Amino acid sequence: MKKFNRIGREVVYKGAILQFCKDNIVTPKGNQVKWDYLEHKGAAAVIPVMDDGRILMVRQWRNAIDKFALEIPAGGKDSITEPSIECAARELEEETGYKTDKLEFLQTIVPAIAYSGEKIDVFVAFDLKKGIQHFDPDEEIELELFSVEELIEMIIKNEINDSKTVSSILTYYHKYCLK
Repeated sequence: MKKFNRIGREVVYKGAILQFCKDNIVTPKGNQVKWDYLEHKGAAAVIPVMDDGRILMVRQWRNAIDKFALEIPAGGKDSITEPSIECAARELEEETGYKTDKLEFLQTIVPAIAYSGEKIDVFVAFDLKKGIQHFDPDEEIELELFSVEELIEMIIKNEINDSKTVSSILTYYHKYCLK
């Protein structure tokens, strides 16, 4: 494959969790084009598996869709250099009140590959121990327990459509439940 070459990036807007940029690109044919790019520090997510095999999910308000969504716990990294496993452990305790010493890497998701550099590293949490929930000031979270089969049915019915949750639950099912 021939190479596309970024020759410049201009930050158009800098927000709390992302930057909107205009990239100047030279295509393999020599054309100079401008592409939109959302820069993000990255994030981590976690599938909390209870001792009975059920999965602990969070239901929280999502402004972008103007409604509540059922998701796996997740959150942004504090910095681009923060290890994803530390971010996942922090988000697990903040959002669910559980902690663990047993986090296993599951997958990396790129939710908007055409225009964003965001990557979400997903982990599975086993051997959960009760800790203390401590939400961010803008969070209002309800916890709900489901079997993986119930979650898959909700995905099929389009009741769960968050990309990180859909991908992660299906990957978890294939990796851990179909043995």
